[in-house]
Amino acid sequence: MMGSVPPLLSVEDLRVTFPTRTGEVQAVRGVSFTLGRERLGIVGESGSGKSQTGRAIMGLTPGHARITAKTLSFGGRDLLTMPARERRDLRGKRVAMILQDPKYSLNPVMTIGRQIVETLKTHEKVSATEARERALAMLEAVQIRDPQRVFNLYPHEVSGGMGQRAMIAMMLVCGPELLIADEPTSALDVTVQLEVLSILDKLVADRGMGLIFISHDLRLVSSFCDRVLVMYGGRIVEELPSANLADAQHPYTRGLLNCLPTIDSDRHPLPVLDRKPEWAL
Repeated sequence: MMGSVPPLLSVEDLRVTFPTRTGEVQAVRGVSFTLGRERLGIVGESGSGKSQTGRAIMGLTPGHARITAKTLSFGGRDLLTMPARERRDLRGKRVAMILQDPKYSLNPVMTIGRQIVETLKTHEKVSATEARERALAMLEAVQIRDPQRVFNLYPHEVSGGMGQRAMIAMMLVCGPELLIADEPTSALDVTVQLEVLSILDKLVADRGMGLIFISHDLRLVSSFCDRVLVMYGGRIVEELPSANLADAQHPYTRGLLNCLPTIDSDRHPLPVLDRKPEWAL
């Protein structure tokens, strides 16, 4: 009998704490989950700890924060005890992160093509010609119609949707095994949002990657991901397959579902999420 395949990512009792003048702020409080080659959604409002969970996995938490975990491993390797140089090599090559707004992620004084080429050459020994060809192929893979033209443009010369596609191309050019997408479509309008999601969906399926999709939008996550974690106050309050979202038990998840608009109902007044202090305990 064959042994079961170990998870791509294992997180057990992850805690992220920030010291402040008035005491410690616990941003992430005992988060545990595993990820295979699947699409996992992490949903929560601002301040729920979802982005800090993603940053802790990437090793992008500010230096003054304290990170602890019983397990934080990728491909069986401990991320917390890994030397800083190895962690840097891992980032971009095997683990990549797409951030919310390409304006803050792309270098404004470098052309888009040069930035993608630089990412590739940082992690692989490739010639300038091969790097250019792979960058152009990646721009084409994210459905940019004229890759040659966009290759030579600066970030300010492209639209938000185009910038986000370029960002995805840059993050995926080295073929990572795990992609963390933190609100990757919230700065885009709805039609572009759907296009970017379908690009991500295809790339994840074609490459067999694991994806963590972080968002505040429960409907978006439930339609795009296989499994959903719901976070509140730095903790996971519920975990369930997205197909079973209607069976959610926690009152916070139920409240979020109740606030979603439905076409066939005329609700006045609109429901308001009634938070209970004990949810944050």
